[in-house]
Amino acid sequence: MALGDTLRTLTLEEGRALPVWRSPVALLAVMAFAMPVAFATWSALLNNFVVEVASFDGSDIGWLHTVREIPGFFAIGVIFLIIFIREQVLGLISLALLGVATALTAQFPSLGGLLFITLLSSIGFHYYETVNQSLQLQWIRKDRAPQTLGWLLSVGSGATLLAYALIVVTWRAYDLSYDLVYWLSGGVTALIALVCFLVYPQFESPDPQTKKMVLRRRYWLYYALQFMSGARRQIFVVFAGFMMVERYGFEVHQITALYMVTLLANMVVAPFLGKAVARFGERAALIVEYAGLGLIFVLYAGLYIFDWGVGLAAALYIANHIFFALALAIKTYFQKIADPGDIAPTAAVAFTINHIAAVFLPAGLGYLWLTSPTSVFVLAAAMALVSLLLSFLVPRHPRAGRETTLAAGEAQPAE
Repeated sequence: MALGDTLRTLTLEEGRALPVWRSPVALLAVMAFAMPVAFATWSALLNNFVVEVASFDGSDIGWLHTVREIPGFFAIGVIFLIIFIREQVLGLISLALLGVATALTAQFPSLGGLLFITLLSSIGFHYYETVNQSLQLQWIRKDRAPQTLGWLLSVGSGATLLAYALIVVTWRAYDLSYDLVYWLSGGVTALIALVCFLVYPQFESPDPQTKKMVLRRRYWLYYALQFMSGARRQIFVVFAGFMMVERYGFEVHQITALYMVTLLANMVVAPFLGKAVARFGERAALIVEYAGLGLIFVLYAGLYIFDWGVGLAAALYIANHIFFALALAIKTYFQKIADPGDIAPTAAVAFTINHIAAVFLPAGLGYLWLTSPTSVFVLAAAMALVSLLLSFLVPRHPRAGRETTLAAGEAQPAE
């Protein structure tokens, strides 16, 4: 297949007949690799950068993450954009924006400057994630979705691990600057996005997507799971890493080493988690995830009461990420219950719902953190409990018309 075929639009079946490296799933894998190169580097350096260079406190970091989540709240704008731009193109444009904004991060070493550049990078990140989730559910066959999603998660973890490894090995050895590392990581992501645009054909999904906002009553459990997932995840994303720097004095290479171990665990475990979801079903996976996360957050709270030490804090951080990987079950649950044409608009709506709490929680909890870090993690444990209760409503065999265990008038398959 010549490079000129990138000017053509191919069906998914035609795309699957291409060489493996140019297939639709290969494009998803390349994008899954490219995104963490910028985002993982930004995240790895962020807590040290804002403390050492911008002199942030808990309130400042809360406001930064609140601003970072605003574009996620407005991810519903994807529905409007795909009227004029193909989803695949929008995803690559968003990926490039994430790369460029990451490259410029160190040029804005103040609260106001970081809020501005973080907003730009967040627009790229959240619009990419919205479109990427939609393309995954449209392009991946249902019978292979859990396994393929687990594999893609492992690819992303590998890219993140590579970024972390380079930071750990070179940061102190070569006395690197924040400026240089942000430039390199962001530039690589933007370059990969450009290459993907030039090399890969446009793939046409078999089911035309509804280009308007879709809110369906029968998707209510999916919306609720997304809302709780966003609220609970924000507490971990904002404060778990910040705690390692503020309370335990982790330096850049130390916090990055922790991230590396976490990613190694995810790379190994994620494909097996995908297979487990395929075998045992979404409900069992979500029950295990939320029960585990609830226990982890209780133990996080205990760290501030009993001072169990940095070893347990690091172990909890790693375990938390492993349990988070089971969230792929929410995607496959929706894939099974959704009308095929609802995937793109509902992905946008779900991303907005996922970020409702994210817009106000980081800033609000930033103030609470100043007086009671324990209370922040107790609140996260309570959210995990609510998610656990919701997960019991997921059927063992979800499908359209059988979205929850409360569905009336349906044959009740063995649970």
